[in-house]
Amino acid sequence: MDLNRRQLLGLAGTLGGVAALSGCAGFSRPDTATGADELTFTTWGSDSELLGFEQAIAAFEESNPGAKVTLNVVPFAQMFENIDAQLQSGTAPDIFRVDYDNLGVYSGRGQLLDLGPYIDDAVGNQFTDQMWRAVQFDGAPYGVPHHTDTSTILYNKDAFAAAGITAVPDTLESAWTWEEFDQVATTLRGQLSDDRYPFAYNWQASGVTRWLSWLFQADGRFLADDLMTPAIDSAAGRAAVDFTKGFFPRRLVPENSSVKSSTFASDIFFSETSTMTFAGAFLLPDAAKLAPFEWGATFSPRNKRGGGDLGGNALVATSETTKPELAAEFLTFMTREETMFNFCVGASLLPTLKSLVGEDLPFAERGDLATYFVQQASNVRPDDAAQIASPAMAAINTVLSDELEQAFIGGQSTDDTIANITAGITEATSR
Repeated sequence: MDLNRRQLLGLAGTLGGVAALSGCAGFSRPDTATGADELTFTTWGSDSELLGFEQAIAAFEESNPGAKVTLNVVPFAQMFENIDAQLQSGTAPDIFRVDYDNLGVYSGRGQLLDLGPYIDDAVGNQFTDQMWRAVQFDGAPYGVPHHTDTSTILYNKDAFAAAGITAVPDTLESAWTWEEFDQVATTLRGQLSDDRYPFAYNWQASGVTRWLSWLFQADGRFLADDLMTPAIDSAAGRAAVDFTKGFFPRRLVPENSSVKSSTFASDIFFSETSTMTFAGAFLLPDAAKLAPFEWGATFSPRNKRGGGDLGGNALVATSETTKPELAAEFLTFMTREETMFNFCVGASLLPTLKSLVGEDLPFAERGDLATYFVQQASNVRPDDAAQIASPAMAAINTVLSDELEQAFIGGQSTDDTIANITAGITEATSR
């Protein structure tokens, strides 16, 4: 591109550069008529995310005279309960934001617009393979991958120095193996007081899907290629359960950091109760404000291969929208290069366009660490994303939460955990 990335970020503040963009090629615009160019868009978001949405919407409206997008903001805790009720009553918005875990639930129910008839076939080629796969169901796109995120390790530099840990991986290829990570955690355990812990993992609340990173690192799956048959009953599945459930009895993590805990891993880190935490890029601004110590980042561990969690969100149109062409045009506008770059930089999130992967991301806070998250995200494979986008994922998450909690702090054996997860996935995919 002719403009450098920092110049593009500046354009987001004035809207001038983005607003000058014309509508995307490959679309047929609806005839102009009263109300014909109006869309409703429901989302949740941080202050920086909402600012990014407002700026992008203003740019879209300026470059598409007559178009209007009404933004409706709800708390994340109420988001999908509201959407479900609106879909049931026929009052759903034209567009809404959805995490990749839930996207497949809606596409599998036929509640999302198949974008295939409304977008050029080449559009999908602009996104990374794993992110384009994450928005598909039965081979058709039911959304656009607006942004992604994934977890790396944030660590307390003073605590590492006190424990004599001086070698921290600074390339993806040199990321700690499971054995090396275990050695680091064990070393920290031996140096820390009883009320402090080596690390906390971010699988709390709706983050239980992040446990799957360990399964992927072991080169395992939880769904077979048909995305219906359970596949966790394997050597990889047992290795992932065995390794992670060992964190608790060995006091490598605090007991109140289990998957059903109400205490987030990041808060445990900020309070210096843990010396490491697994965290997404979106937490960098919070860490810059709340961590009262010097901290750095390194990559998540690897085993048979590298692996990461599929964070971030897609934008989708509902199947009942009366403006499918305009909805598709807006979705694609939101994922244009300039629009995506400005949104991601402003909100400390990762882009999904191939043209932006590897580019400098001048995050407002700790932009020097952005490369760790960008590189880590490359470990997510298309077949990993396909499993996460299963229509049964919401039910599978409940199974994982229940069974991993029993394995981690309830004393449940690995064999029973694998058997119960298998049974739960079978039930979830047969509904």
